[in-house]
Amino acid sequence: MDNELLFSKEYEQFYKMVEESAAFKRFCADAFGEDFSQDGFSDLKQIDRILEYIPRQKDVHILDIGCGNGKMLGYLQKKTGAFVHGFDYSESAIKTAQKLFDKNADFRQGNIGEIDYPEESFDLITSMDTMYFAPDMTAFLKQVMGWLKKGGVLFVGYQEGDVLPKTSNSGTTVFAEALKKLGIQYKVEDITKETYDLLKKKRETALLYQKALEEEGNKDWFDLLMLQTDCVTEPYDLFAEKMARYLYVIRK
Repeated sequence: MDNELLFSKEYEQFYKMVEESAAFKRFCADAFGEDFSQDGFSDLKQIDRILEYIPRQKDVHILDIGCGNGKMLGYLQKKTGAFVHGFDYSESAIKTAQKLFDKNADFRQGNIGEIDYPEESFDLITSMDTMYFAPDMTAFLKQVMGWLKKGGVLFVGYQEGDVLPKTSNSGTTVFAEALKKLGIQYKVEDITKETYDLLKKKRETALLYQKALEEEGNKDWFDLLMLQTDCVTEPYDLFAEKMARYLYVIRK
């Protein structure tokens, strides 16, 4: 079994687990400030940064690339009243999203680089830890920018050191190079230290929920949480040599 297929199967199993696990819901709320069924690095502090880029007007449309089960979009919709759109390659995640959010929402199963939307459809597009799955970063970025309305914003949470190797700084990431290639201006914030602190909290919270997860039969997912956060058992300086996280804001 190749790594891509293995990851896909694990991802499907993850979304089946989070739908059923009361312990994981409580873990997410305590570790991240809100239960968005997180399998990564986005806490409420990061998600709340998105709110300032959502227009306060009627008929606002938001797209989330790699939306999972839609809980993050549901939070943004509750805060702003926007119509939310999302796609993800996980059938389990999309079925849950469609069930949870059936009003002013459009959730589709699809892959990066394959799914498409009409030009100038969205006021805001978010991508939290998904852009690096694009088969061709430059081509996909160009497609995404086409989906944005004039004046719209692309908000990207971008991690290096796991899916992609760490480059020297935010201006030399694969994503930044694609932006430069297309002549697109951007703002970027380095939140590596913030991420280190978040992962420490994630690890500490997971340990508090170890017994509850194991009693549910979810020991494998607890073990994965330990693996995901093993990097913060070392000092921050060593962590930062291997990992980096940035928030990019691009206005069309």
